[in-house]
Amino acid sequence: MTGSSLAIDIRKVNGENQLETEDSVAVEEPLEIQVIAAAPEAAAAKSISITMRTPGDDTELALGFLFTEGVIGSIDQVASVHHTGPVDAGSGLQNTIRVEVRPEVPIDMDRLQRHFYTTSSCGVCGKASLDALKFAGAKSLTQIETAFRRDTIVAMPDKLRESQHLFSQTGGLHAAAAFDPRGEIVALKEDVGRHNAVDKIVGCLLTGKKLPASGLGLLVSGRASFELVQKALSAGIPLLAAVGAPSSLAVQTAREFGMTLIGFLRNGKFNIYSGNERIQ
Repeated sequence: MTGSSLAIDIRKVNGENQLETEDSVAVEEPLEIQVIAAAPEAAAAKSISITMRTPGDDTELALGFLFTEGVIGSIDQVASVHHTGPVDAGSGLQNTIRVEVRPEVPIDMDRLQRHFYTTSSCGVCGKASLDALKFAGAKSLTQIETAFRRDTIVAMPDKLRESQHLFSQTGGLHAAAAFDPRGEIVALKEDVGRHNAVDKIVGCLLTGKKLPASGLGLLVSGRASFELVQKALSAGIPLLAAVGAPSSLAVQTAREFGMTLIGFLRNGKFNIYSGNERIQ
């Protein structure tokens, strides 16, 4: 195993021709995210999520997940983050990460007992989702005036692909990139799960104390689901662009909270589903 890719022996078939060769595949391993309060009388660490991820940037993934789920509100609320538990004999990885929050941070462990088994297609939907966003204090982005030029937007997919080093090796990873109005990528992450790639971006911005990210856009390599809109909204990002299609709930949520939502961004074209005033 090298980094987040794994070299394996394969047989390549092309018509009648067959060739024994080697291929690189993306590594997929489970990551358990645990939370514990720093108070001396705190209970044992609580496991709140098991997500299938590409190893690397585990700290940012865990912190981004906890931030977008409303468990923490800033990096200052975190006392420590570290891997724990046994090393997996097959991968050589520690697949548990523990986040210790400061004593003054209220943690509702009962609320954290809900589903929280995440996959690349996970998420909740319907009216309950929007109600949950409002309850969590999600803020409207309507007043954010950050604008993006059309030529900047259409250039972003090529910039994303050029920077996807693991994708170029494996062809099996999603990517997310935060970029500024000039089209400069300020953070890029890859993962087998779209939601993990975005959580890694949010975690990166969180640790750099760059949230809310009102001056940035977010590009994702797949489709735009409600969950990705929710994560961008939590981070205060006013524009989400996707290479693929948006879902109906993603569009509804973007319109309700004043986010610019772009879909089918490829081959120099894109559709604007919400917030066209930010596109120049």
